[in-house]
Amino acid sequence: MRNKRGVTLVELLIVVLILGALAAIAIPRLTQSADTAKKNACSTNLDIINSQIELYAADNNSTYPTTLTVITNSLTYFPDGPPGCPVIDANYPDALVNDRVDKSAHNH
Repeated sequence: MRNKRGVTLVELLIVVLILGALAAIAIPRLTQSADTAKKNACSTNLDIINSQIELYAADNNSTYPTTLTVITNSLTYFPDGPPGCPVIDANYPDALVNDRVDKSAHNH
């Protein structure tokens, strides 16, 4: 009787098929998760910007900034620089609506 040493071609193909099926399931989920994370980061950035607008108003006798650039260029409010949208890799619009960055205009 012979000792079996090694893997047959059929066994190897089965392993490759199983790995391919698992990859086909996992890769779209990972892509979707990355997109969701970017959207959540964008929403958080908008909340932070709007909080900083309120802080600016509190520091300036209830006077709100006329544009977003007024606070994003200030190291007091954004010491690491202005946040950008991670979804479209761009800055947020400079115009403020009702003293806020309009989330509906920047909807993903």
